[in-house]
Amino acid sequence: MNEIKERSGTVDAELLTADASLLAVGSEGHETPTHRKNALYLRYLLLPCTFLTVALLGGLRIGSLDGSFIFIKPALVCLIFASLLLVLFARSGMIRINGWFSESFTPLKNAANAAVVLSLFAAITQVFNSLIPEQGLTFWIVAFCFFWTLWNNLFADFDTRKLFRSLGGLFGLAFVAKYLVLANLAAPAGRSWYEALTENPGQEAITRLLDLPRFSSATGYIQFFAVTLFLLGLYLLPPTTRPENNSYQEKVERS
Repeated sequence: MNEIKERSGTVDAELLTADASLLAVGSEGHETPTHRKNALYLRYLLLPCTFLTVALLGGLRIGSLDGSFIFIKPALVCLIFASLLLVLFARSGMIRINGWFSESFTPLKNAANAAVVLSLFAAITQVFNSLIPEQGLTFWIVAFCFFWTLWNNLFADFDTRKLFRSLGGLFGLAFVAKYLVLANLAAPAGRSWYEALTENPGQEAITRLLDLPRFSSATGYIQFFAVTLFLLGLYLLPPTTRPENNSYQEKVERS
């Protein structure tokens, strides 16, 4: 009798523990329908729109003379860097491949997840297109710095926080180099060769030597917004799309 009472007491305690866990999960909002709906809106509506906006703005430049919109296509090296960065995301745990693509998912969910990842790839490509100079010697210098950093990071121990901080510092340094340093070194457009030689010959010489493009200062503001929006999208990107609390449900069913 005593053993039966002890076993029944143990089962009751396990049930109470499982119920308390489920109540705690429900109070945090992880299992409520509202939370599921908000997670779906974030994952399949807000994130793709964010990354596609970054992809659109990353190739946009403003003409210096007439303020026209100029769209610069990404170089092949930008696609290579985007692929390397996706590998880094997988290695650091920022994106878990088995949490985004699985045989247990429905075909619709796998297709939706693929669309989100493709929009992320497009955004990464255009961010590199935004931060790497368009042409000349500076293009190869900055591209080599990006390649060296990404290649070394492939063999380093990274977690999600370290990778996010590293990307923030890397992108910030590249933005300062391109839109604050090189943009101020470029000579204004629309001047004749005589005016360029008489007013500021050194600036004109640097512009021609480094083959610096001459865009409006509004380009820097647009690209600052694009890079910031991209980092915000990475912060909101979930590492997995699997349900979070199956373990609690299985515990209750086994009890």
